[in-house]
Amino acid sequence: MGVIKEFKEFAVKGNVIDMAIGIIIGTAFGKIVSSFVADVIMPPIGVLLGGVDFSNLAFTVKAASGDIPAVVIGYGKFIQTVIDFTIIAIAVFIAVKAINSLKRKEEEAPTAPPEPTAQEVLLTEIRDLLRDRK
Repeated sequence: MGVIKEFKEFAVKGNVIDMAIGIIIGTAFGKIVSSFVADVIMPPIGVLLGGVDFSNLAFTVKAASGDIPAVVIGYGKFIQTVIDFTIIAIAVFIAVKAINSLKRKEEEAPTAPPEPTAQEVLLTEIRDLLRDRK
């Protein structure tokens, strides 16, 4: 019974739930990015490259015969996946760089000097009085 109780404690901890939420959101974000790459980025790249569609590029190892499908090495899908990864990596890099830049600006923002303490005010008055005596 101890193992089940330990597992419940582990599974209900905030970290596990946070991780699960992160995975779900990451999966949804991955679909958005994949659609962005496939539907927005790749069509203009295909036009620039003369209408090449990478996902259809393949090398047939053995042709289909009867009910047996062809054995195909789909290197075009691999090329497409590499391009998708590169675009995603660049987008994430730009986003992280922008976030870091904003954080840096917040840290560098000038802040008003702190109010002088009562002791500092008193010492300033004493200094001014001594200076006026001369």
